[in-house]
Amino acid sequence: MIAVKVFMKSTREPLKRTPVVLKLDADNAETAPVLTDRAGVARFDLPPTSGKILVSGVERYEGRLDGEISIELWSITQSEQDSRGLPGEFPSGSNAYPDMTTCAIEVREHEILTDSEGYLVDPSDWSEDFARALAEQEGLTLNAEHWEVIRFLRARFARQGTQATVRDMIIHFRKVWGSEHGSNRYLHTLFPRGGPQKQGNRLAGLLRTKGEH
Repeated sequence: MIAVKVFMKSTREPLKRTPVVLKLDADNAETAPVLTDRAGVARFDLPPTSGKILVSGVERYEGRLDGEISIELWSITQSEQDSRGLPGEFPSGSNAYPDMTTCAIEVREHEILTDSEGYLVDPSDWSEDFARALAEQEGLTLNAEHWEVIRFLRARFARQGTQATVRDMIIHFRKVWGSEHGSNRYLHTLFPRGGPQKQGNRLAGLLRTKGEH
């Protein structure tokens, strides 16, 4: 069961009869809208997964969908970015240097440049469509678990300004997936081309690291 509780941040008043939609990462499908009840809660009879929450058609959350998730709004009309909990800034601007070997990936009829290993030349070019296109190029079909890792990596970077180590990922995913799926071995099974820190960071639009992999 996934429950989404929507309320006003200043007054704690629940928002009633507000349409909530889940957009699921695994197949990019959207659920039918569910109206919040008197307590401001919309309930979905779905197992834990990864995706986004849209409230009145506006994205308000992205990440793991499990249990009760609270959406706090200052106003119904506030912008998307105000409620995602991602205060940091992602790097932007080209990292190209003279004679750099680049590759082009077509994303929605646009060419996006990466370096020879698949890392974005300009991290601001990242999009979910880019992640899907790069994954396809690398022979990887993204499922809900892949997306949970990708969103964790992006949220961690936005929150702390540093990239997560494999140890950080293991600590986090052992809590949400359990010891077997949260293990180093399983994470490397999910991301076979370089592990979660290399292939995961590529797919998340983050730069290469010199740390563990």
